[in-house]
Amino acid sequence: MTLPINPNMAHAFAPPVMEARRWLDGIAFPDDRPLINVSQAAPVDLPHADLRAAMARMIEDDPGSHLYGPVLGLPDLRSALAARWSSHYGGTVAPEQVAITSGCNQAFTAIMSAIAGPGDAVLVPIPYYFNHAMWLDMAGVEMIPLPCGPGMIPDAEHAASLLSERTKAIILVTPNNPTGAEYPAETLTAFRDLARAHGLALIVDETYRDFHAAPPGEALHDLFSEDDWDDTVVGLYSFSKAYRLTGHRVGAAMASPRLLAEVEKFLDTVAICPNQLAQRAALWGMQNLDTWLAGERQEILTRRAAINAGFPALADRGWQLLGAGAYFAYVAHPYDMSSDALAPHLVRSAGVLALPGTMFMPQSHRAAGAQQMRIAFANIDSDGIAALFERLQMPL
Repeated sequence: MTLPINPNMAHAFAPPVMEARRWLDGIAFPDDRPLINVSQAAPVDLPHADLRAAMARMIEDDPGSHLYGPVLGLPDLRSALAARWSSHYGGTVAPEQVAITSGCNQAFTAIMSAIAGPGDAVLVPIPYYFNHAMWLDMAGVEMIPLPCGPGMIPDAEHAASLLSERTKAIILVTPNNPTGAEYPAETLTAFRDLARAHGLALIVDETYRDFHAAPPGEALHDLFSEDDWDDTVVGLYSFSKAYRLTGHRVGAAMASPRLLAEVEKFLDTVAICPNQLAQRAALWGMQNLDTWLAGERQEILTRRAAINAGFPALADRGWQLLGAGAYFAYVAHPYDMSSDALAPHLVRSAGVLALPGTMFMPQSHRAAGAQQMRIAFANIDSDGIAALFERLQMPL
């Protein structure tokens, strides 16, 4: 006799990054040809030394670092993020419109739990961020795929043709994971207007906004500029990428107080409150590390430039660069095999670990994903990118 399994949970696919790591089992990489790991979009370097020192002092001197706190987060952090969003986007975001969460994935799951349930549907551009798809499957919410157009940019007019009475939300990620595409302001405005006209939520995940190519200080869109933005727009954010706090899990959601009252129920049952040390670290980072973060952004832009500059060598061998930005390059490979077979083969033949496009596509669009791969370049510098391209030019 075996224990029952929730069919929605069984229907969801296994965690892709963990699956990819299993491709490394039993393989040794020589010192002169180490593994190039471009599979995961997370910094592996430690937080800034001054931030680590501040966190040590918090552990020692701040009793609140060890206790339960408000379910929706540290008031000072909510206020700081509200002020920054108001400044960035030329609008008004109030502290009561901000919730702090245990990572941006939790922000997404909490918001979606408050908006959609079994039998509902949401519109998602493809290729998608796989954790979003996993949650929708587990929650019994139907994902309606919206294929992207040129430049991996979704089109609001096409999206309008896919809506139904069951649709509750549209989900956008910009800069995008997995494609790296940065959605133009007019695209986001068009989706906001579409969502508002149909009474839908527009959920915009800006996990990678700190690494956008737009000049510093330039508003990336106008979604928060209207007084009534929260009747339609939900913003998501992650401190993890900006301050290298991935293991501490701290993210945020910006939404109406009415919606956050429902989110609070979800968060209270799954975590009670966000990690206290992580919240204090994020606040310290916002107060002290703007100059350092600007340097981190410039380094990512340098790596993006290296991707664009070096890619012609791969293009000569039939590869295509479909998108590049933030932490990602999204490519089409030239081989007569599916990317889910090519990816583990590249581990053995080239010492490269990358994720296949099939991990970012629903079954209905698997043929497109079979020709695509994601390269996450957050942890390889320009020299590492050159080495990566050399290995990808090698015969299979």
